[in-house]
Amino acid sequence: MRAVGPRRGWPCRPRRCETQRLLVPSMPAQAGMEPRHSAPSGGSAAAVAASVGGAPLNGVHIDSVGTGPPLVLLHGWAMHSGLFAPLVPRLAEKFRVHRIDLPGHGYSAPVAPYVLATITAAVADAVSRLPDAVAGPLTVLGWSLGGAVAMHWARAEPERLGRLILTAATPCFVARADWPHAMAVATLRQFGDELAVSYRLTLQRFVALQVQGSEHARAVLGQLRTELFARGEPSHVALRDALELLASTDLRADVAAIRQPTVVISGGRDTLTPPEAGEWLARTLPHASFRLIPGAAHAPFLSHPESFLSAIADGA
Repeated sequence: MRAVGPRRGWPCRPRRCETQRLLVPSMPAQAGMEPRHSAPSGGSAAAVAASVGGAPLNGVHIDSVGTGPPLVLLHGWAMHSGLFAPLVPRLAEKFRVHRIDLPGHGYSAPVAPYVLATITAAVADAVSRLPDAVAGPLTVLGWSLGGAVAMHWARAEPERLGRLILTAATPCFVARADWPHAMAVATLRQFGDELAVSYRLTLQRFVALQVQGSEHARAVLGQLRTELFARGEPSHVALRDALELLASTDLRADVAAIRQPTVVISGGRDTLTPPEAGEWLARTLPHASFRLIPGAAHAPFLSHPESFLSAIADGA
């Protein structure tokens, strides 16, 4: 285990960048996503139209900025990719950054069924249709739920993903008899019950849990609350289905087969995905390193951005 702090070597000057926003028609999988071996399309995303059974498909929203190798950012439950905005100027110095709203969140429409296979298929199909999709293997940064999507994607398209950055991620979101490194299943179920009664208050409470114990809890909570509904309200159905997904997800049997180099980043005070879960991932993944940010909770990239960027650079 290695604790990280700020690193001077990362470029520190902000830059102006042209941002490309695309709503890409996506191709959800019907029964599951099989590994793909065909070369991705390089055509214009805006010109692509697709359907299944004559019905229009849901779009996946992508914001793209910067130059360099491709870096995909995947957010967590009930949020959207706008939350990564404070990191973008620095990341765009080294990467072509693609911020993606997961289906049913932000500007992206839902997919059905709401399972890792269909979510991953929608995201992978959208990325494959970007004009610069052939720019090389992807680095995928997944936060929380986005980390589970990233791990599933790494198994589905091992030739497409070159590196993972798993942030506040876990293979299993709820505690089980043989897995104590998670929240109680009753806590997650309570969120589902409360969503139906008081939607906004429930999301505000969840946001507060994300910063619980953080050194900079007040500032980060303000950022999260500001961004929570900045892209409208996420789909009520998608949030409910995503909670069910979190409750049922258990990737422990799959982790050892993920061959991509990976850096696992955990907040030392994270109560939603405890650092012990990150340590387990780093031990079990064949090519992984672990970075602990001691004073951070569930959103280390917001509370400790310099340490977070250092962790990314150290794991490169």
